[in-house]
Amino acid sequence: MREGKSTESRHWTQRFLYNLLRVVARIVAVGFYRIRVFGRENWPAEGGALVCSNHQGFMDPPLIGLCCDRQLNFLAKKSLFKFPIKAAIEWLNAIPVNRAGTGLDGLKETLKRLRGGEMVLIFPEGTRSENGDLGQLKPGFVAVARKGRAPIVPVVFDGSFQAWPKWQLLPSIGVVHVKIGKPITPDEIAQMSDEELLSALQQRMDTMFREVRYSRARSMNPRIHTTDKTQFA
Repeated sequence: MREGKSTESRHWTQRFLYNLLRVVARIVAVGFYRIRVFGRENWPAEGGALVCSNHQGFMDPPLIGLCCDRQLNFLAKKSLFKFPIKAAIEWLNAIPVNRAGTGLDGLKETLKRLRGGEMVLIFPEGTRSENGDLGQLKPGFVAVARKGRAPIVPVVFDGSFQAWPKWQLLPSIGVVHVKIGKPITPDEIAQMSDEELLSALQQRMDTMFREVRYSRARSMNPRIHTTDKTQFA
């Protein structure tokens, strides 16, 4: 199965623009953020997937997108879908969500794209981090994964908070490390209760986050010894 009819039917100009911006983002990420990506082999090669990531700052959606060779869809506030950026974010596969309402419009479109074989990025913490740490996940992703019949791909990164936190007007140069984890398959999801699935994803992302924070710290200070991992727990 390929990515789905909805992706295949998109105009070639959309695919070209998305791919071009991904190349530009990769160049910027390497040049200004010394980005390192671990676990690329864990991206599903085909079919729908719900990508669940931590959320540190403004650059997070393009940060995850540049790490994946397939196109990603992502959720965006409905208020952003106004001139002059409306066309741009639509071409980058944004799904409008009305946070002031029920959000059902965004949910329906998310499920449509997952069932159509596309990948959708969400941030289950619900908001950007106040201190760069991974917070408690909210359970909203559980119903989306079950109804969308899609695997959950955990993704964590560290360094986005330091480069561009939510209170900073412009980004600064930094170091970013990203880790893509093994997917939780639909069969595994079906065997868990909602509470078990929430706990399983939280534990997996907690472990991955400690690992990626440690690798980032080591890249900036090679004198950190492997026995110092406990300070990143």
